[in-house]
Amino acid sequence: MGITIEGLGYYTPKHVLSNFDLEKMVDTSDEWITTRTGIKERRIAKEESLLYMSYEASLKALEDAKVQPREIELIVLATLTPDLGFPASACLLQAKLGADRAYAFDISAACSGFLYGLEVVGSILASGGAKKALLVGAERLSQIVDWNDRSTCVLFGDGAGAVVLSSEGEGELLASALRSDGNYWDILYSERCGYIRMKGKELFKLAVRSMAEVCEEVLQKANIRSEDVDLVVPHQANIRIIEALAEKLSIPMDKVYTNIHKYGNTSAASIPIALCEAKQTGRLKRGDIVLLTAMGGGLTWGACLLRF
Repeated sequence: MGITIEGLGYYTPKHVLSNFDLEKMVDTSDEWITTRTGIKERRIAKEESLLYMSYEASLKALEDAKVQPREIELIVLATLTPDLGFPASACLLQAKLGADRAYAFDISAACSGFLYGLEVVGSILASGGAKKALLVGAERLSQIVDWNDRSTCVLFGDGAGAVVLSSEGEGELLASALRSDGNYWDILYSERCGYIRMKGKELFKLAVRSMAEVCEEVLQKANIRSEDVDLVVPHQANIRIIEALAEKLSIPMDKVYTNIHKYGNTSAASIPIALCEAKQTGRLKRGDIVLLTAMGGGLTWGACLLRF
């Protein structure tokens, strides 16, 4: 379907929490964290709310697209850490931006939220339900991290990424494949008002296999060979997962964008943050074939293939 990313923006909190900081908090080490996850530091929202991070990322995306808030007709925000139980964070963002012509709602699909949102927004744009949309992935995971649990507290960070999408232009959503299986809910979850709980070994195995399958599916749907992919932008969960996925797809790591060393796992925010950085650093250019993939709590997973 015709869908063009007109602008990208992101925001990460000012406070940096390094592996060396974590050594003082729990029984861990920089070497242990780095070798097993690829993470060196992460950003923690001390004062920034989810709304603030979403707003800042959205302003940058709108500026990049040269689009005014009143031109946006749809706002979708993917998050599992909203500031309020309700209303939707997207509605609060709509008001703060002054996007008074937009209708707004949230999506909860954990780390796959941005991909789910891309499919939803793309379908609405294709149906004529809107011409320009704002899709945001934002998380404040630090508020649900157990800082005494060394197996999880080293992994997660906060941030927001946003894209302005249009039904016009030369971009295209070539293919997508979305999946979920609630039978695996207890591998990655948090109870209401509780902390993140994760079974890391089980999740690792499922993530590599499941993401590889949907990536191969979208490549087949679009009749695109893996060697013709210009850039892979995976969810930034674990560098070993990313490396294993690239190997399964026979895609060299120099075609895979990673920034997990700086931000850790920011769930729904990780792909849009990485997309924005890739564009800013010249790794992402107009016309590129881009493969996006993620897996998260639910379990949810998926892949999208774009012509940028």
